[in-house]
Amino acid sequence: MDTEKIISELSFKAVRSSGAGGQNVNKVSSKVVLTFDLKNSQALTQWEKLLLQNKLHSRLTTDLVLILNCDEDRSQLKNKEIVIKRFLEIIKNGLLVPKERKATKIPKSVIRKRIKDKKNVSEVKKNRRKPDLN
Repeated sequence: MDTEKIISELSFKAVRSSGAGGQNVNKVSSKVVLTFDLKNSQALTQWEKLLLQNKLHSRLTTDLVLILNCDEDRSQLKNKEIVIKRFLEIIKNGLLVPKERKATKIPKSVIRKRIKDKKNVSEVKKNRRKPDLN
């Protein structure tokens, strides 16, 4: 994954931020909307695109576009940095392939110990019974 190439494919749009903030919110477009077209990306291989498509299916639009917003700061530049950092983190986590689980065999000593413990419990319960005097 070449981060510089991926960042060059991103498109940004500055929008007026919502919510409280008074005059600043009404006149300054500090919210940043990042869009990334996964289907037409040249920075990712076909396999990486399929992997991201499967892992990020709930975050992608029907056209396979990832959209992220950031309006945490009053500065448009800081919001852009935050949203890029967030985007790269999402892509990095999406490309991680989990290790395949190997089934382990139960050791014979563990099996023997379990059977021995069962016999001990059985013996204790047998000794608790009333004696048979016939």
